[in-house]
Amino acid sequence: MPWLYIPLTAALAGAASAALTLWLARRALIRARLLTERANARSHLVELANLTGGLAHEIKNPLSTININLKLLAEDLAGQGEPGGRRNSARLARLLDEVTRLNDILDDFLKYAGQQELHPAPTDLRQLMAELIDFFRPQAEAHHILLRGDTGSAPVACAIDARLIKQALLNLMLNATQAMTEGGELILRLSKNDGRALVEIIDTGPGIPPEVLPRIFEAYYSRRPGGTGLGLPTARRIVRQHEGDLQVQSEVGKGTRFILSLPLA
Repeated sequence: MPWLYIPLTAALAGAASAALTLWLARRALIRARLLTERANARSHLVELANLTGGLAHEIKNPLSTININLKLLAEDLAGQGEPGGRRNSARLARLLDEVTRLNDILDDFLKYAGQQELHPAPTDLRQLMAELIDFFRPQAEAHHILLRGDTGSAPVACAIDARLIKQALLNLMLNATQAMTEGGELILRLSKNDGRALVEIIDTGPGIPPEVLPRIFEAYYSRRPGGTGLGLPTARRIVRQHEGDLQVQSEVGKGTRFILSLPLA
């Protein structure tokens, strides 16, 4: 009879409601557990960064002392003309080179691993790039590289930490300069598209082989002898901290183009 179905329907509805409540509770529990695990992982990474940064500073301080003392010894030996003095001077020169290289590695590591606090402010990228081009031109000329800027005539405003963005751009320009061992052309281009500022760093160097391209942003990966492999990863990290993006296009024998994208103010 129809009245028999009423309790059955109520029971089914109650069971469905209980199952839904249980499912939602389990889902909330899993989500809470995942959030806790992510928070713990972030906390561990911050702690690890602080520890490694402190270790790098502890290594850097005695290295600076060693560097100063080696220079003083080199000055004392410079006036000794006998063969023993010249041999010792040559050994000291090699030691100084190695100490300088280690200092450079530590500097790059601290820039890459350090907790950088952003101080964004409205900045005209056109003006920033003009200053950077003027600063870098002597170094480009010393490497027989023609440096050109194509920044347009209108301001391009972004809310950025100008010091850090200059560092990122300078890393990319140095990377291009080091790639063009026989000289060439380096172009900095600025434009706007779909609410974003686009900065292009274009070189006419040898290009990057396709099998190497996926690795260029890996920390400590470098094809250049003596390179630390942290310049490009540091540049990308800075750009991402500004909610931007850094892409690369390259063709062997023709050159490389880095495209830095930042949100407009």
